[in-house]
Parts: sequence; C-alpha cells; structure tokens
Amino acid sequence: MTSLPAIRIPPRRSSRPASPRLSRHAGFWGIAFAFFAVTALSTTPSSLYGLYEQHEHLSSITITGVYAVYAAGTVISLVFAGQVSDWYGRRTVMLPALGVAIAATVVFLVWRSLTGLLVARVLTGLALGAAVATATAFITDLDGDPGATATPRAGIVATIANIGGLAAGPLIAGLLARYAADPLTLPFVVVLAALILGVVLVTLAPEGHPAADPRPRYHPQRLAAPADARRQFAAAATGVFIAFAVAGLFAGLTGTLLAGPLHHHSPALIGATIFLTFGTSVLVQTTTTSWPAHRLVAAGIAPLIAGLGLLAASAWTSPPNLALFLTSGVVAGAGIGAIIRGSLTIAIAASSPDDRAGTLASFFTAGYVGLSLPVIGIGLALQHLSPRVTLLIFGAAAAVAILAAAPTLARPVPGRPEPSEPASDPITSMCCCFGAQTKARDPQPAAPDADLRSAKPQDDRVTLERDPRPPINSVPEA
Repeated sequence: MTSLPAIRIPPRRSSRPASPRLSRHAGFWGIAFAFFAVTALSTTPSSLYGLYEQHEHLSSITITGVYAVYAAGTVISLVFAGQVSDWYGRRTVMLPALGVAIAATVVFLVWRSLTGLLVARVLTGLALGAAVATATAFITDLDGDPGATATPRAGIVATIANIGGLAAGPLIAGLLARYAADPLTLPFVVVLAALILGVVLVTLAPEGHPAADPRPRYHPQRLAAPADARRQFAAAATGVFIAFAVAGLFAGLTGTLLAGPLHHHSPALIGATIFLTFGTSVLVQTTTTSWPAHRLVAAGIAPLIAGLGLLAASAWTSPPNLALFLTSGVVAGAGIGAIIRGSLTIAIAASSPDDRAGTLASFFTAGYVGLSLPVIGIGLALQHLSPRVTLLIFGAAAAVAILAAAPTLARPVPGRPEPSEPASDPITSMCCCFGAQTKARDPQPAAPDADLRSAKPQDDRVTLERDPRPPINSVPEA
C-alpha cells in the first residue's frame, strides 16, 4: 500500500493585524516626550495665578490652597500608584496617567471658577504622581536592547524631561498669556495637544517591563528604603527633600513675590523667572556628567545657600531689586540641579528592575513633600509677616537644614573598591548624567567578561559590579 503524501496545513493567520510598535530607540524618546508634557502641565498655571486672582478675585492664601491640593494629589498618587508599574507593566500605568492629565487640562479650559481650578490642580497632581516614577523607570528600561546594560543617557534624558518640563511650562504659558489673545485658554490648548501626542507615542512604544507573573496582590506603596541600601537611600531622600523645597519656593511663589514687593505683574516675567531657575538646574546636570554623586551633591550646597541669601537680599534692598531676585533664581537653580541629580543617581543605584518604580516612588514622595509643605508654610506666614521677614526666615531655616544634612549628603559610601574611569569619548561623557547602573544584590569581583548589571555609589564615583545571576526579565537596567 502506498502512503499518501503528507498534507501540510498552513498556520492559521489571525485576521486581526498586529498593532504597529515603535522601535525601542523611538519608544525611548516617545516616553521622554510624554513625560515632558505631563511635567510641563504641572507648572503651566504658575505663570497664570495672577490672572486667576484678577478674574476670580482670589486672595494669595487661596492661591496657596490651590498649590497645596496639587502637591497633596501628587503625594497621594505616588503612594497609591507609584509602584504599580513594577507589577502590571509601565504602559499600564503611563496611559491612565496621561488620561488624567488630559482631563485636568480640559477642566482648566472649561471650568474657570475656584472650584474648577482646585479640581484641575488635584487631577494634575494625581497625573504627575503616577507618571514621575513610572516614566523614569520606563525610560531606563528602554535605554538599550533587551538584556543589555542600559547606557547612562537614560539619566540625562529623564532629567531633561522632568526638570525641563517644569521649566518650559511656565515660560510658554507666560509668553502666550502676555502676547497672545485669551491668556487662560491658549496655553492649555498647547499642552493638551502635547498630551494627546504623548498618548499616541506611549501606545506605540514597546513595553519596558513585562507584568509580573504571578502578579502580587495590590497594596499602597510602602515608603521604605531598599533593604541593602538604606543609608544611601536616606541620603538621597534628604537631598531631594531640601532641593525640592527651594524649587517649590520659586515655582509656587514667584508670582506672589514679583507682584508684591517687586511690583511686577507680567506673566511673561513670572514664566521667565521660573524658567531661569529650572533651566539652570538642567544646564548644571548636563554639564557635570562625569561627576560622582556625592561630589555633585556637595558642590550643590554652596550655590543653594547663596541663592537663598540673594533671594532674601532682593527683598531687603530699598527699593526691592529685580536683578538680585533673578540672579537668586539662577544661583539657587544651580544648587537645585546638582543636588537633585546626585540624589537621584544614588536612588537609581539602590534599585533593581523589579523594585525600580517603587524605589523611585519613595524617592519622589520625599521630594514632593518637600515641594509642598514649605511653600504652604510660607503662604500662611505671608498672611501675618512681611515678604522680607518671611523670606529671611525661610532662607535661614533652609540653610540650617542643608548644613545639618551636609555630612550625610556629601559622604561617599565606605568600603567600596576603587572607582572605574569614566568613558573618555565626548558623546558618552555627555550622556553620563547619572553615572549609575542599578545595584547588584550579590556583588562579586568584576571580570572582563562579567555581566555588568548594576552599580552603587562609590568613594569617588559609581562603579560597575558583577551580578552572577542571569538577567531578570531581560530588561535593561539603568
């Protein structure tokens, strides 16, 4: 009997075409843009508070309350959503964060009463809190090929997206409010367009961190340091708290201070002042790329104190000096940038891919608590004290806090091997914003063919260590 020829059944093709995806390289930049759009939204109203005061007859203490609900929304979102992307994937959190940001922008456009302003700022805080840790981790995950060590450019890009957005939002809003019609509409239309584009880019970007299997049961973020890097993380959290407190002073109260003792009401000037502060911060972070974390933090302490001194002096001169006020923002911005970058380097180095978003959520919670509480306190103090006295008290308190924390902030981690030399080519040096990879849980002596998986702060800079274990989920690390 002759056998019948085998019949090959072609594989069944799905009638539903696969959705297109960006490459990892394009997705890296797409996530950075979406993050930039969210952070820009968070500071866009800073240039417009004076207009809201005029249109809605709001007092300065009411504006302080508006700022307070935004900060509260950010911290709440960090606690309840900051670590969720470690379990369910980055896109699963990033897309809802962008959706909430879009909802906040629509509220800004259509509901201009005090109630609408409060609702919009709460939504903005919720969106930012969910996005800040997730986007930073997402950018780090996509930096390089799967399973490869991520290059340090993730640090510089995440920094520019975060702090650069904070700088660009009030500048764009201030210029549009000063020179274009309908100043409370056009700035938010521009931000809305950027956020919608961000949704498209995040949807098309590849997933950076696959969902955990099995997925853990949901619980709010536990604000704790990584078990084997508690001292490093405590130093990082202290640094970001202080830096954000000074940054919050300029972001939240520049309009009040310019319109009060300095007698300048232009939204363009308010936006330019905030831009100078945060723009200098970005400039410092991108021009000190080879500096180790503890040295950078130490270098940021002096300009931060000097900037606070110039800020107080600008109010105590007679008449109050606008040039000194602007200079104070530039000098303080340099210190803010150095301390934030150094602190974030340490926080990233203390994390692993499976707890990266949770660690960053704890880190940014410390920062946004620092961003909110001092500014709220200053707003309340201005109801009873003059701006001169208030700024003097705040500057003195911040300087004392910085000096008290300096021994912890500027101390290198003891007991580490000699640091490796930084990359010598200019492109790599420009990209080494954070100079850190994620930590190895069980470090062993490095070998030429080692799988370079992680890093921790060292005596002079962050050095690479060997992790003998195979890559986790083949996700590139920071």
